[in-house]
Parts: sequence; structure tokens; C-alpha cells
Amino acid sequence: MTVPATLDTVAVVGNGLIGHGMAQVFAAAGHPVVMIGRREESLAAATSKISNSLAAFEAQGLVTSGEASDALGRIRTSTRLEDAADAQLVLEAVPADRGVQDEVYGRLDEICAPPTVLASGSGQPASELVSNVTHRGRVVAAHFWYPPQLIPLVEVCAGPESDPDVAPWLCDILRAAGKEPVIVDKEVPGFIGNRLQYAILREAWELWADGAASAEAIDTVVKASIGRRLAITGPIESADIGGLDTLHAFGAYLIPHLKTGSRPASAVTELVDAGHRGLPSGRGVYDWKARDGAALLKEREEELFRNLARDRAGRRQPSAT
Repeated sequence: MTVPATLDTVAVVGNGLIGHGMAQVFAAAGHPVVMIGRREESLAAATSKISNSLAAFEAQGLVTSGEASDALGRIRTSTRLEDAADAQLVLEAVPADRGVQDEVYGRLDEICAPPTVLASGSGQPASELVSNVTHRGRVVAAHFWYPPQLIPLVEVCAGPESDPDVAPWLCDILRAAGKEPVIVDKEVPGFIGNRLQYAILREAWELWADGAASAEAIDTVVKASIGRRLAITGPIESADIGGLDTLHAFGAYLIPHLKTGSRPASAVTELVDAGHRGLPSGRGVYDWKARDGAALLKEREEELFRNLARDRAGRRQPSAT
């Protein structure tokens, strides 16, 4: 198999939280995009979200009015999977339902001639998506993080049957679109980011459930310490900088005390079983009726915009000669 010689059109299959963000990323990078969904109503809602997001980018000075308008104009919508036929890259962002995904990949394999690359953004390993696929070498995982237009990371992971040229080609495409791809060398459930995220979340939930500290205290510990440092130095860098022998010695003491349960904390399970969904329902570990969730989300978005602006400023710096 050979990879596409050019990238003229991108198809995004799915228009939910991740899908419409993917569409914005590639449209803003200058590519015509066809965003494919099940219903005209959901596609219209997704297009409206993209328009609002581009307006926020304009307000932050990250795009001009003309650039925002041009990006929106590059996106067309469709309810027909067949409209992915002209794309050189198809990004799948459908719900992580194996039956749905098997059907989608089987049809895309018939509709899109090789070397069109089929990339999953739904967090599933490529090897689990090819049961109905004949041309398996072009299937690869491309795990975007929410919101894709603001979070630079994309975890790219080839499956055992993926062509060796596909993941590097996709990384080049993603970098050109302003993303920060990393290669995951081995298929592992959750890839890298979610495994690290859930290791922290498991410990945080258990500490709260055990009464070690309040939710507010636990969140403050993260935000006021490692949350600041890890944005600059990752966990392995931090350990090396701090002194690997010192961190190893403390790990030998502490790691046996960390939680290793195979299920979320029972107190959290009880909340979910009672219908408490967090901010969407008004109550989770926190009572969101007593907190301003909208303001917190706005604060987080503004910080993500500041980070994105710094990323872009760094890319514009002239290289040393």
C-alpha cells in the first residue's frame, strides 16, 4: 500500500463533540471538509457550534474574520456515507459502539478506494475496527482529545495490520494542521493519555471516598502543584529532573499504598446508579447547583486559548542559524 500523494479533501464521519472539532481543525488548515452525520438537524447544530468556536478564535486574535469565514465555507455537510468517496483522509468519530463501527468501517472500505486512510478518533485500537475491512493496512487510530480545536495532542497508533507508512504520513498531516501528534508504539487500551488520566482519577476518587480529604482539597492539590508543573515537564522528565534515585526510593515506599482496584470507587458508582451525572444533572461528587459550572468551563476554555496562543507564537519564532 502507498499513502495518498496529496490531501485534497478530508471526510469526518460523526458530528458530535469530537467530530465537529476535527472538522474545524482541518477546515481552518485550508482543507475542504465533508462532515457526515445521520440527521440534517444534528449537522446544522454541529455547524453552528463550529461557527461559534471560530468566532471565539477570532475574539482571541487567533484567526481573522476572513479566515474564520473561509474555514466555515470549506465545510459541507452530508447524511450520505458515500460522500466520503473523494477524501484522501477519513476521520471516524462515531459513538464507541462496536456494531456501529463495524458497519461504518465495512462501508467505508467499499466506498473509499485505497490509498485513502481511515483513521479512528473514537479511542479504539485499529485492530478492533477491521473485522469488516478488506484493505486493513490503511486503518489507524488517531485519538483526538476534547475539545480537538483547542487541545493539540493526537495519539496515533497503528494496528498490527496497518501499513508502516500510514502512521508517519498521518503525523505529518496532523502537524501541518497545527496538531501535536505522538506515535504510540504498541496498542494498549486507552492509549497513553487516558491511562495516565484515569490513574490519577482512580486515586482521587478513592481518596475522596475514603475520607482522606474533601473533593475541593483534592482538586486544589492537583491544580496548585502537579497541574502546573506537568504542563512544562512530563512525569518521566520530572522524575529525572528531581533525581531518579530519589524518586525511585520514594516510589518504593509509596507505590504499595496506591489503589489498585479494578472498579471505580463504590461511592462514585452509587452516585451514578442514583442518576447523579455531575454537572449535566446538577449533582455528582460536587453539588453543581451551588457552584457556577458555566464560569468554570469558561475559565478552562480561556486558559486553553492562552496555551494555544503560546503554542502558535512558539511555532512562529525564527529558527537559530
